[in-house]
Amino acid sequence: MSYDEPLRLPAAAIPDDCRDWTAGRAAGWSAALPPRWTFLRVRRSIAGAVATLALCVGAWAAMLGGLWPFVAAGFAVYALWVLARPELVWAGAPALLLALAVQAPSQPWASTAVGALVVVASWAAVAVRLRARGAQLERALEAAGDGRTRVPDAAVPARRGRFLLALGLVVLGLCALAGGTAGLWDSAGDRRGSWVMAFYLAGLGVTALTSAQLGRHRAAELRRAPVPVLRVLVRDDAQGTTEVYAADDFAASRPLFTVDLTSHDGEAEDEDGAEGVDGADADADPGADAAEEVAELERLLDAVDDDTAGPLREAVLFGAPFDGAEVVVLSADEDPDQPPLTEWSAGPVRPLSPSAGVRRGAREKAREEQHRQLAEQARESVVDRTPAPVRRWRAGWLDWVAAVLLVQWGGWLTWAGFTEAGLPSWKLGLVVALGIYGAVRVPVKLAWRITADRSGLWVTGLRGPRHVPWDDIRSVRRRSFELKLRWRDDDWSVAAPRWAWFERRRGLVHPYDALAAELSAMRRDPALRPTGESTAPERGRALWPLALVLALVWATVLVVWG
Repeated sequence: MSYDEPLRLPAAAIPDDCRDWTAGRAAGWSAALPPRWTFLRVRRSIAGAVATLALCVGAWAAMLGGLWPFVAAGFAVYALWVLARPELVWAGAPALLLALAVQAPSQPWASTAVGALVVVASWAAVAVRLRARGAQLERALEAAGDGRTRVPDAAVPARRGRFLLALGLVVLGLCALAGGTAGLWDSAGDRRGSWVMAFYLAGLGVTALTSAQLGRHRAAELRRAPVPVLRVLVRDDAQGTTEVYAADDFAASRPLFTVDLTSHDGEAEDEDGAEGVDGADADADPGADAAEEVAELERLLDAVDDDTAGPLREAVLFGAPFDGAEVVVLSADEDPDQPPLTEWSAGPVRPLSPSAGVRRGAREKAREEQHRQLAEQARESVVDRTPAPVRRWRAGWLDWVAAVLLVQWGGWLTWAGFTEAGLPSWKLGLVVALGIYGAVRVPVKLAWRITADRSGLWVTGLRGPRHVPWDDIRSVRRRSFELKLRWRDDDWSVAAPRWAWFERRRGLVHPYDALAAELSAMRRDPALRPTGESTAPERGRALWPLALVLALVWATVLVVWG
């Protein structure tokens, strides 16, 4: 199997007695992972969707079935804990079972039994998952042997958990607001629904605060004493998450686990902002420093927008990895002129079973191959095409479908609000705001246009076409449902439906993929760009008149229905 040579770490950066975590040693660690039915690795989107569904069902049961609001919200929060924060299940499961037992006399026995069965089954699954962490830790320590050392920058205070701490406090504030305004609702059902949301926000706030404390505690533990070290390979996937491979897996065939990393966990500068006690950099040019920071930011943004995985890099892993662990990674920088990069985990270690790792690697390679073929096809189509003075792209039927879905969604919310007698003023304000948003977004979905000429791109907007020189364009990417164009000081995006599985099965190419590939080819090779100058009609018109018409139509509907 062919592979690229990984970027190497300097020998001086590798600690003494640091063992290679080879595929053979890593196999024992992977064998200690719990089964998949223990919710070992659930996507964040799925965890959020399950919690949201549980919240909707709970709110319905509270509003119509008399379920206590904190019990209804508790099920939604508990579902999130089972999938994303299993450490909290030990406290949540008994509390939820006790609440179900207390309210059992006022509820149908079948619903109480089903709820209790779900809690007990998930509690058992989480217990198996948490118990397996000890075996993972033991296997990791065996692989590391006597190799131990202090993490880089151990004296720098940990910043892990600061964002979650602030987020938890904000969510608790929203909880207080939702609970304080529950009495403003007209019907008893709405008031109960408001209390469900208040208790749910309280659970989310507690979850964020607890996660912040756990992450901060584990990050601090890494700094207190020498920790095990292992030599591995790492690379960043298309979404910026770091994948960790065995030290001899040069083909990047199976990632062992993934972890979110950050290189901004501590500040090397002192409180005055100086880089050295001797003031060696005191005479440094602030303008040059600012230019370097801007260049580095552009490099990072380019890496994030580059919808492919990064290169394989040699690295040293500080800390024994297990499900939920905190680690530090010292790796070779993608820029060979830069020193090794020290990164702290910004989230827990998320292991991959052998089969899941192989599937992930296969998907990544298939995605890279698809992007390569698409880029090559786009380049060939541009080269073979008769040179045109101007090229134009505009909204198609998928964009019109997206606009219809947006209008239907807004219309459903409006109809739901106006079915009540005596619409509260805050609901009316929400409907008006929704109409303004739709009036701004629908014209873009229906009538967007991108025009390419010799000087650059012209992108339509509410106030008229905006010119983007070729040299200012940073990236043109389709990510998920969105086509995003980013240039030096701004960006533009539009979204439309897509079904990746159906496209792969039928060999179809999404219009956004084709557009992004063609524009990217023109951006990289000036010889492929149009040769003429576009005229004002070709660049499109301002979209604000259409937005104004839609806003007036929306206002008329509100007046007539109101």
